[in-house]
Amino acid sequence: MPSVFIKTFGCQMNVRDSEQVLQDFIERGYQIASSEKWADIILINTCSVRAMAEEKAIDKLVSLKTAKKKNPNLVLGIIGCMAQNRGREIAEKYRFVDLVLGTQKFHKVAEIADNLLKNPNRSSSYVDLSKEEAAHNAINKHLTTKAQPIAYVSIMQGCSMHCSFCIVPTTRGEERSRPIDEIFEEVKRLAETSVKEIVLLGQIVNRYGAKEFPWVKGKSPFVQLLEKLSTIEGIKRIRFTSPHPLGFKEDLIAALRDIPQLCEHVHLPVQSGSDKILKAMRRGYSRSKFLSLVDKLRKAIPQLALSTDIIVGYPGETEEDFQQTCSLLNEVRFDNAFIFRYSAREGTTAASLVDQLSEEVKFERNYRLLEIQNKITMEKAQKWVGQVVEILVEGESKKNASRFQGRTRTNHLVIIPKNERWRGEFLPVRIVETTGHTFYGTPLISGVDEALQFDLQQEINPAPIVS
Repeated sequence: MPSVFIKTFGCQMNVRDSEQVLQDFIERGYQIASSEKWADIILINTCSVRAMAEEKAIDKLVSLKTAKKKNPNLVLGIIGCMAQNRGREIAEKYRFVDLVLGTQKFHKVAEIADNLLKNPNRSSSYVDLSKEEAAHNAINKHLTTKAQPIAYVSIMQGCSMHCSFCIVPTTRGEERSRPIDEIFEEVKRLAETSVKEIVLLGQIVNRYGAKEFPWVKGKSPFVQLLEKLSTIEGIKRIRFTSPHPLGFKEDLIAALRDIPQLCEHVHLPVQSGSDKILKAMRRGYSRSKFLSLVDKLRKAIPQLALSTDIIVGYPGETEEDFQQTCSLLNEVRFDNAFIFRYSAREGTTAASLVDQLSEEVKFERNYRLLEIQNKITMEKAQKWVGQVVEILVEGESKKNASRFQGRTRTNHLVIIPKNERWRGEFLPVRIVETTGHTFYGTPLISGVDEALQFDLQQEINPAPIVS
């Protein structure tokens, strides 16, 4: 059987797209290779949101040139956002690349790559960056190779917000939403397997259906979708990412309060605490409106956990602007924050601004902001120690295969001992320690192996090494 390997960079949307592509290959009789060393087809699914993501993808591509020389029949391809943004440049510069496909061609990757593999006499790169009607409806397959308790569901593609720093409207196109009934049937099929939790994906997920579907009885299309999905038996948790503050109307806040399956966690990107910078970014809200939204959310859902995205070093950001972001962090006290240095993206309006900041300034502000947030994260995390929480056990820990990991409804990552009985199950655990971003817990089940508990404690507080 031929085999395929995909290296994925970027967001969860990219991961979901790669899953679709892999399932298409499986249906064509392919195996998923455990390493690129054993693959007949190697694909790099790329991201363009930041320069570093593109650099990593190019580095990976260049590292595979030797493999291509050793095996000329190997199909080597670039797909996704960077392919959409820089595809023809890549095909011209890296002539050993066989395949370059944009973001509206994921459903055709397997077919095209398979045809290339069967044609060893190919002389040039196959490049297709064209738009395709209803391509967003084709991201609806899930891997059948192993059971998973959590599934990611793409409900829309693209973005129409056009923030000044963001390349997504260029790489993904304008927003396009799938029909509610199609999403409902997809999730219903997932519930009939092992799936207990779904995560709805969209570049601006709470703008789902804004162009295609009407409001009904004061409820947006997104809330209509949430309500319908909550009726599916077996789906115990629903999450969504990433929303925009402007999409949080009263109906969505009420849904978070009233729909039991909706988890008590919201990722709410703020990007800056300065009104001047928010306006320059074209975010569409002010600092005071953002804080008002946070207040409404916390009043409606008192146990809510909040995370955010922040950009430091946007062109023209002064020390005063930066201090306003620092004060916003201290005022809101997010449970977690993803802090990024501004990265100029060619084709965005911010990239052409003359008052670009130096990398030194961006690094320094990034560090200072991380210090503030890490302190807040640890203070909030410590309050969970000793409490009993419910996690959904996902499987092996990404950092230690001898442990299991799971998440609380508030999206806190918890590491527990490994026991196959718990895989894919909801499990009550007592939090015994935290690093701030990661929690360690012991299951509250009679007959739990005490040695496992002891091993966990040793992992958290290892015995000193005596020389």
